[in-house]
Amino acid sequence: MKNATYDSDLTNMQWDYLESMLPKARKRGRPRTDRRLILNAILYVLKGGIPWRLLPLGFPPWKTVYHVFWTWTRDHTWAAINDVLRIGVRREEGRQDQPSAAVLDSQSVKSDGHGGAVGYDAGKRIKGRKRHLLVDTLGLVLGVSVSPASCPERQGAQTVLEQVAGWLTRLRRLWVDGGYTGQAFSDWVQQRWPKIAVAVVKRSDDVRGFEVLPRRWVVERTFAWLMRHRRLVRDYERTEASAEAWIHLAMIRIQLRRLA
Repeated sequence: MKNATYDSDLTNMQWDYLESMLPKARKRGRPRTDRRLILNAILYVLKGGIPWRLLPLGFPPWKTVYHVFWTWTRDHTWAAINDVLRIGVRREEGRQDQPSAAVLDSQSVKSDGHGGAVGYDAGKRIKGRKRHLLVDTLGLVLGVSVSPASCPERQGAQTVLEQVAGWLTRLRRLWVDGGYTGQAFSDWVQQRWPKIAVAVVKRSDDVRGFEVLPRRWVVERTFAWLMRHRRLVRDYERTEASAEAWIHLAMIRIQLRRLA
């Protein structure tokens, strides 16, 4: 069958930009499947939101594609590629490699019946999982943690910051919403990273309906970017690691489109 092309496929320029970032292939074993085709298949699943077994003909076998996805999820390849591309985008924008300010927020999404751990977010009335996101002022992802939706915002925020704040040596300002209000969270941040100041951006009690909030709109826009990928509209993943990997993959796709 003739290979079809899809809007989610990597362009030649994007593949040239990305190829050197991929893990080195093993020299022994079975003949290697074309990695570009594998990545195109993964991006097709991301954009189209389809089950692995419904990959169209022309892509490698779904088990091969899934094996690469899960292997690079476990060894944090997707997160590492996201970090490299984020630095590239920041340089294109005339920014330093590391940000001095970041925005933190969470998003609850309904879960499919996948058998993984889920919870109930009483505030949003959603049974599923919660995505805790730390982004720079361009909206690029610095860190992500996925938890059951019942996880408190402050607990999820602590998980994200413990993962990445240690190497964000220039970070001085952290904007959060009202869900992180309270001296306990601010004190927790100050004890671990004394140079980081926490600033709460609150919604006005006098405003009804939608309101654009300073700084917080940046992370809300990032959530909107993610939701343009159908695999992320609902939570389909049995493991939280897979759910986090899809977020990194969405950001990889977004950043590649800016760079190449």
